[in-house]
Amino acid sequence: MGKLKVITTKLQDVKIIEPAVFGDKRGFFTETYSDRDFKEAGIDFDFIQDNQSLSAEAGVLRGLHFQRGKAAQTKLIRVVTGAVLDVIVDVRAGSPTYGEWEGYIISESNHRQLLVPRGFAHGFVTLTDNVNFLYKCDNYYNAEADGGITFMDKDLNINWPIDYDQAMTSDKDAKQQTFKEFEQNNPFVYGEI
Repeated sequence: MGKLKVITTKLQDVKIIEPAVFGDKRGFFTETYSDRDFKEAGIDFDFIQDNQSLSAEAGVLRGLHFQRGKAAQTKLIRVVTGAVLDVIVDVRAGSPTYGEWEGYIISESNHRQLLVPRGFAHGFVTLTDNVNFLYKCDNYYNAEADGGITFMDKDLNINWPIDYDQAMTSDKDAKQQTFKEFEQNNPFVYGEI
């Protein structure tokens, strides 16, 4: 067995990565990213930007976000403190899993990472206080290419573990378009991203 365990998910091209964790009475050590080990595991992206967010309380909901066109991003997500339910939606027209979503618990204790390919809308809700959320991107952020879908979308019917009226979210996320509105001008085509 290699240094990484790669788990295939229901969603096309999405992977859960479990790095080896070495622990004893002092705590633990893990190599969170090694370009060589990821490439040996078949995960070959040129990650060029690292991002971090802090959510101070449980119930913070961020998303669903994506970057359009040439600014589209593959993300490698992990949580350093706390826990989240990370939710992604396949928005690549023509994909075998188009319009489907899945949620994954990513936490400081399970050490899991989530590979989110280009063409997925992404969001998360914090399950604990003090969530430090980190992710690598294979493309730089571009404000003009920023887009999203409402986390409350009735057609997607995401099973968030929180009432919408109790979620702490940004004004921007509270006003995102519906999935049907997004479909009228969907910039993502499976196999062309």
